[in-house]
Amino acid sequence: MTVGVKGGARVTFTFDEQIAALEAERDRLLQFPEDEFIAIIRDVGFSCDRCGRCCTREFNGHVFLLEDDTDIVRQILPDAVIPAPYFDACDQEGRFYVSGYALRTRPDGSCIFLKDGMCSIYDRRFSICRVYPYMLHREADESGAVEWRQISGLNEHGTYNNPIEDAECARIFRETVAYEAAFLNQEIRFRQALRDLFAREGLRYVRRTYDRLMREFRNGALVDVRVFHRGRFVEHRVRRDLYGR
Repeated sequence: MTVGVKGGARVTFTFDEQIAALEAERDRLLQFPEDEFIAIIRDVGFSCDRCGRCCTREFNGHVFLLEDDTDIVRQILPDAVIPAPYFDACDQEGRFYVSGYALRTRPDGSCIFLKDGMCSIYDRRFSICRVYPYMLHREADESGAVEWRQISGLNEHGTYNNPIEDAECARIFRETVAYEAAFLNQEIRFRQALRDLFAREGLRYVRRTYDRLMREFRNGALVDVRVFHRGRFVEHRVRRDLYGR
């Protein structure tokens, strides 16, 4: 089982329920009308003005890395990856599980690759950085209604109402869908692997253990985290201060 949110309350879902929901979400994503998204891109007319705000923890929380991006980071700076926050599950032995890695930030919350307001690895920047601020996934608004979101941080950075050629709009659409599909596929494979691991090793999700360890983690305790990467779980021990929170 994993922890989720439904109707504003935390609930638990079986792995199969989570997998089915993610597969349905992926199907909806792949069926999203290209012309509708292109019209939104054209209407918004976003252009980056190199403000650097999207490269900070304060603005974006954390940068989740797809597996290919994790491998790229490790080639450049091995200690720049950390277990992604918001752990997905916990077993009765007190080990957390999470679906991938995130990018470490500096103490001030800025990306470790941000230098003088510019990306120092721009030609090798990561998938989410290439498509940002575009997105194509469903999430709940303030009232709890789940709708499609296409633009992140609207009117909070960059400039708008700039002309964008049709070919560029189409490229943005393709890259955004590819990123979102890759993210969902990674989440699906993680839960499939977690389901199989729990069945094979006689593990089970214990909500009380999850809540207790999360309290201890928030208070500065070391916790064990198994990170899903390339089909296996990699063990780590982490403290909250690793995340600058």
